Amino acid sequence: MLFVQASLRRLGPVAGGAATVVDALLDVLGGPGRGTLVAYTGTPENSSTSRLVTTMQAGWSAERIAEWRAGMPPFDPATTPSSPTMGRLSEEIRRRPDALRSSHPQASFAAVGERAKEITEVHDLDCHLGQRSPLGRLHEIGARALTIGVPLDRFTVFHLADLRMPDVPTRHYSCVVKDGAGRRWVHFDGPFLDDLHFAELGEAVLREARGVTGELVGGAYCRLLPIREVVELAVRSLRRNRGLPPEE
Repeated sequence: MLFVQASLRRLGPVAGGAATVVDALLDVLGGPGRGTLVAYTGTPENSSTSRLVTTMQAGWSAERIAEWRAGMPPFDPATTPSSPTMGRLSEEIRRRPDALRSSHPQASFAAVGERAKEITEVHDLDCHLGQRSPLGRLHEIGARALTIGVPLDRFTVFHLADLRMPDVPTRHYSCVVKDGAGRRWVHFDGPFLDDLHFAELGEAVLREARGVTGELVGGAYCRLLPIREVVELAVRSLRRNRGLPPEE
């Protein structure tokens, strides 16, 4: 069971590109249909309220914003590509014929392999990257994460630690989906997601971690990280920095 985040640009030239890398990972996990490979296939552009979109729209007129909203494609887990910011490997996993994808219109995950359904079937709308998401399920199972040329300041798993803090701030989200009712906007409140402190958090975790290993593959430094251990260490670090007592 492996969650992967990758920068193929840092890895360097690979014959066959992303498909070859996915095939190699599945082979290591036991071959097609056995081990399970998971990637984040988020679509943060599918929003009228996310930080990415509000930054993009800075200075836009009300008319231009209304035009953009009217023409924004709805999220369909079967057909909507993952954001370009997710990388080519995530999109390759999503496009596999046997891939399953969670239904969250902004923070979906795709999985291939034996336990893909178990990983992707629950993803609450107000729980982008928390315990009631595929990321939370990976944590419960005790899966590992592999970063390929991706620094820990972009390590998605750290959101699990953030969301275990008391008084997590929330914000209002609006996004457009396609379902049996056709194209429609959905509105909900959920946790405010921020990764600006992840670089410092990653350094703190690495100072204490015992189960993390690293190796250079091509031009990419790769880390294999046990999700439970790094989340526990991240929670400990966050609570210590905020003057909070350890979790019981």
